[in-house]
Amino acid sequence: MQEAIVITEQPVSVSVPAGYAFTLRCRAEGRTPLQYQWFCQHQSVCCPVPGATRQDLPVTAQQTQLYTCRINDLYKNAVFTNWVKVEVHQCVTRGLPPRLWQGEPVIILNPMEQSGEVGKPLQLRCAAMGVPAPRYQWYRNGNLLEHQKKKKLWITHAKVSDSGTYLCCASNSHGECWTSAVDIHIDMCRSEKFFATGKIALLVGNNHYQHHPNLMAPVTDVFELSLLLEQLGFQVVSLLDLNKAEMVTAVSRFLQLLGKGVYAIFYYAGHGYEHSGRNYMVPIDAPQPYAPENCISVQRILQKMQQQQTALNLILLDTCRKWYNPECALSQVQPLEPWGNTIYGYATSEDAEAYELQDGEFTSGIFMKYLKKHILQEKKVTHMLEDVLEDIGQDPLVTGKQVMEIKHTLKEARSLTDPIYPLGATAECWGCSHEPLSKMVIFPCGAQVELHFHWLFSNLMYVCAKLQPAPDHVVDARLLLCQPTEMDHTAILKESHLDQVESLLASVYKREELDCVFQLCGLQKIQTDVVLQLDLHYTQLSTKQRTCESLQTTLQKSLLGQFFSQRNYSQPNYQTTPACTGSMCLQVVSALSGDPKGKASLRTGSGHSLPSSNPSNSSGEPEENDENDLSELCSALLRAGPGQDYP
Repeated sequence: MQEAIVITEQPVSVSVPAGYAFTLRCRAEGRTPLQYQWFCQHQSVCCPVPGATRQDLPVTAQQTQLYTCRINDLYKNAVFTNWVKVEVHQCVTRGLPPRLWQGEPVIILNPMEQSGEVGKPLQLRCAAMGVPAPRYQWYRNGNLLEHQKKKKLWITHAKVSDSGTYLCCASNSHGECWTSAVDIHIDMCRSEKFFATGKIALLVGNNHYQHHPNLMAPVTDVFELSLLLEQLGFQVVSLLDLNKAEMVTAVSRFLQLLGKGVYAIFYYAGHGYEHSGRNYMVPIDAPQPYAPENCISVQRILQKMQQQQTALNLILLDTCRKWYNPECALSQVQPLEPWGNTIYGYATSEDAEAYELQDGEFTSGIFMKYLKKHILQEKKVTHMLEDVLEDIGQDPLVTGKQVMEIKHTLKEARSLTDPIYPLGATAECWGCSHEPLSKMVIFPCGAQVELHFHWLFSNLMYVCAKLQPAPDHVVDARLLLCQPTEMDHTAILKESHLDQVESLLASVYKREELDCVFQLCGLQKIQTDVVLQLDLHYTQLSTKQRTCESLQTTLQKSLLGQFFSQRNYSQPNYQTTPACTGSMCLQVVSALSGDPKGKASLRTGSGHSLPSSNPSNSSGEPEENDENDLSELCSALLRAGPGQDYP
């Protein structure tokens, strides 16, 4: 049976600013003439709208209300339209809605970035104007959230997996509009704080290459990162300019100290490349051109790290990822092992270069510039790296040239700021030297000299000498640190490199407190104790004669000297490159001049740094060859064990 009254057009909800004029309308058909009466409801009170007896209801928005229309015929048949909402926004930014607005969605409230805890509720809000009123659809990380279709997103019990980037789309028949994207971080509640059983970091910076262009940034980057990680409780070994055998040995000792629950960081700055989904680090002795067997595979190091049941593995690669073999297909992203504890932080994206930046007297990488800004933050490691990524993306110097990339399987909200428990769980020998921090020597005349030992890097040490107030009979005293004749003083660092390292020393030690300074480079090459000679030139007050007295002091071979001395590989027919290629560098950095006080100044400023607009130039075209198995060499080193007791 045909209905007496049929509604052919329902009114629609609207979302408008206060004072906006619009019309609600409905249409119906019946067997007799129809009569209309509009009703509104505000604060649970429903009443007829005076004089609203037509199909169209002109409205000037004043407050949010609900409306419906009753339609009846002459036989007292009646129907009601759907209730519609007139949402009125009292405070709208000037200029909204735009002139000649046709009712398309306009965002007036964007969601806010926030952090939450697991198990606690999460709410995001947005709002849009539109005629008809917009529909809402929320997205997380670009994926549609099936049941989040209101302007308020509500999650009763948040999970770590609810972390991500959220945004909402508002749409109606005239079009669509998107809110701004916001990052939501859901961390474990304080009662479920994570702990590390130890924190260990290996930092390697290769600057001075034998067959490839030199770099400048790794010097500063490794130094600054080591200081920051020490603040976070990490035991750090920082190494400069390693050949392949030395890199393999350093990695093997690093792996030895990892264990269940340890937070492990491996950072590399230097030449590198990506090949078939693998990342390779280029040692300083790599030939030109180099091939995979001349380099170190990062993925193989990660495999060994994961086998130690570590709680967190963070790989930071501050290196180029250019593709050098055009005959092969572009590299594919290799899946990470499903341990849920691994993060890769790439300074740049695939097939791209990483850039250096001149910052005053120091040169640093763009990646490190922003990493050191965020690394001390108490937040999940991946969220910290996302902050770094955003800052790099907004740097005009590298826009369109360098974009950081993050890959991870981290399933827990672990942070680099997590405490260590139990205390002292980390192996004490890692990152520690057994040399004293200072030492006092006394000359026969009674003059005293204080020696300070500064390890700016684990394989680069400065010996700083300071002459104490001399006895009354000693005047015009000058001090010299002499290079032992038996030491080969082949320089392994270029002048520009030395300038930058000296600037780092000046930043931690006041130059006016130094009388003379010695630099010992390549400590990993030391196999015996080092003897230093101190010559004191002075005038005897009573006789006015110029006199010279000499003393020798012995520096025991450092931990790194033994650290790199294990080469009793038991693998048959296994070819290795001797780790002691070259020699330790013992170089006079500054000595006495004509200054009557006998004080020397440190040189500052690099002078030869690469400009910020030029990329780090990796050269050579690696060929498709089988690489040596790093795991075999690591196993051989582990079986060999320490050659001698530590000093």
